[in-house]
Amino acid sequence: MAAVRALGASRLRAASAFAPRAAFHGSAPRPGARVALVLSGCGVYDGTELQEAAAVLVHLSRGGAEVQTFAPDIPQMHVVDHTKGQPSESESRNVLTESARITRGKITDLARLSAANHDAAIFPGGFGAAKNLSTFAVDGKDCRVHEDVERVLKEFHKAGKPIGLCCIASVLAAKVLRGVEVTVGHEQEEGGKWPYAGTAEAIKALGAKHCVKEVTEAHVDKKNKVVTTPAFMCETELHHVHDGIGAMVKKVLELCAK
Repeated sequence: MAAVRALGASRLRAASAFAPRAAFHGSAPRPGARVALVLSGCGVYDGTELQEAAAVLVHLSRGGAEVQTFAPDIPQMHVVDHTKGQPSESESRNVLTESARITRGKITDLARLSAANHDAAIFPGGFGAAKNLSTFAVDGKDCRVHEDVERVLKEFHKAGKPIGLCCIASVLAAKVLRGVEVTVGHEQEEGGKWPYAGTAEAIKALGAKHCVKEVTEAHVDKKNKVVTTPAFMCETELHHVHDGIGAMVKKVLELCAK
C-alpha cells in the first residue's frame, strides 16, 4: 500500500508541474462592463416599455455587465390608462419615481450620470422616450431633447463609448448626434407589421441615416459606436423582440471591450 501511495503522490507532483497556476489558485474574474441604463417612466404609452427594459437587463446580466439605472427627476408629459390607451386627466406622476418600479427601487437621478463612470449607456424604448426624454411625440423632427439626455449622449459619444437604443429611443441619437446611423426597422408599414414605419422618414429629416433591419437584428454604426434595434416598432412575437435586443446588447458589450 505504501508503494501505491508513493506512486500516486509522484503522479500528482508531476501533473501540478505542468498545470496552469490559475487552475490551483484561481484568477481574478475579469470585471464586467459598467453600463448605465436610462429609463423614461413605467409603461409603454407614457414611459419605458417594460418588456424592452426587462430584456435589456436580462441580456446585460447574462453578459456579466454591472448595471446602474437612471431617469430624469421630472413630471411625465401625461399619465395614460393602459387599459384604455387614453390619458388620465386628473393624474400626474414623476418619471424617476415611476422608473423605480422597474428596477426594484434601485435608481439614480439622471442629472448624476457621468460618462466618466461608465463604459456604455443604453436607452430602452417606449413612448416615454418620445414624451419625457424628448418632445418627439408632439414636435416630430422639430423636437427638443431633455437637457440631461442630450448631455449624456454627447458625453458618451465624445468619450468614444458605445450607446445602445431600442425602438423609438433611436430618435434621441438621431436628433443629438448629427449624421448618426440608426434603425427603427422597415420603412413601409407592410400591412400593419411595421405600424410606426413613418418614423424612418422623421429620422432622415433629423439629418440621420436610417438603415433597414429586421426585428431580430441590430444595426451598428461603427464610426459613432451607436447600436440600435427595432424592438416593438414591429408587430411580432415577443421572442423575436427579445432576440433583437439581445443582439443590440451583445454588440454594445463587444464595443466596450475594444
